[in-house]
Amino acid sequence: MAVKLPVLMTADTVGGVWVYSIELARALGDRADISLATMGAPLSAAQQALAMAAGVHVCESNFRLEWMDNAWNEVAAAGDWLLDLEARLHPDIVHLNNFAHGSLPWRAPVIVVGHSCVCSWWEAVHGRSAPPEWDRYRGAVAAGLRAASVVVAPTRAMLESLDRLYGPLVDRRVLANGIDPGQFAPALKEPLILSAGRLWDQAKNIRKLMEVASSLAWPVYVAGDCRSPDGRACAIENVHPLGHLERRRLAGWMSRASIYVLPARYEPFGLSVLEAALSGCAPVVGDIASLHEIWGDSAWYVAPDDTVGLRKALEMLIHDDEERNDLAERARKRAAGFSIERMAGAYWDLYTELAGIDVKSCRRRCRPMR
Repeated sequence: MAVKLPVLMTADTVGGVWVYSIELARALGDRADISLATMGAPLSAAQQALAMAAGVHVCESNFRLEWMDNAWNEVAAAGDWLLDLEARLHPDIVHLNNFAHGSLPWRAPVIVVGHSCVCSWWEAVHGRSAPPEWDRYRGAVAAGLRAASVVVAPTRAMLESLDRLYGPLVDRRVLANGIDPGQFAPALKEPLILSAGRLWDQAKNIRKLMEVASSLAWPVYVAGDCRSPDGRACAIENVHPLGHLERRRLAGWMSRASIYVLPARYEPFGLSVLEAALSGCAPVVGDIASLHEIWGDSAWYVAPDDTVGLRKALEMLIHDDEERNDLAERARKRAAGFSIERMAGAYWDLYTELAGIDVKSCRRRCRPMR
């Protein structure tokens, strides 16, 4: 039997980090024995089924996350819980998908992955620094990042934000996200526009799409939660709400949609855009550095506040079949470069580097990924 590298990984269950974590754990399953420590909320039935199908060992909790209201007592309790897990599991690598626990007295090398953060979100959404009530968060994030063996982000834009806001960071690297392309594919395209994301999150800026939807020739469908973690609901206007969709059902909608829209103010990577591009949608996205970095000339960009520009871009793609199909094909080809195999290989190389394992020798001992 192949020897596997033991890894302790954290994941929250209330955002896109869950998909990233479970997909990475699945892809590395023949190389690494990953224990997934979950926080934020109990696993849903769908999440439990996904973890079981991936063969991932889940250590479940519902400790509040560092960005949630009144979270610090639970963040501290979660730290004790994580250190106890390390003592029992003896991982060679600790892979944190949150910040505050990076400064714990870990025995193993620590990777902290910055998927997003409140302070960069606040700048993008409000155009100014986060207010003083976020000072404790700011300090905890800085301490966690500076204590890490390596800091990782999915884009150069996000990594530079982390370094500017909390650094200087000593060892920092860009490892792009990826997904299994087999889960997303085009079907017969229909005259409809799709968007997906947390409707209450101003960073997704789906409100801007609602403002133009009633003037478009095609219907607009929006998938995602309209209620924030603190229970507040946002208004939904001029679009067809789909509510929260499990990933398989969302993939079905993406396969049918001709255009996918995410006019984001803040999006450190944009997993939903990648899924939509693999599904053959023509992407229209926010004109921000991270999305330019990912998509190059394979998306149309609209400034987040440009309502007129968003309407014109969508009308043009609705009425120009050739341009829409060409854009969708370019995006699909570019999306193919962000595979789960590529992401898993990059993380595997980082794991073995930090664990002091000769990569070639370890690859001979371990079975290849399926």
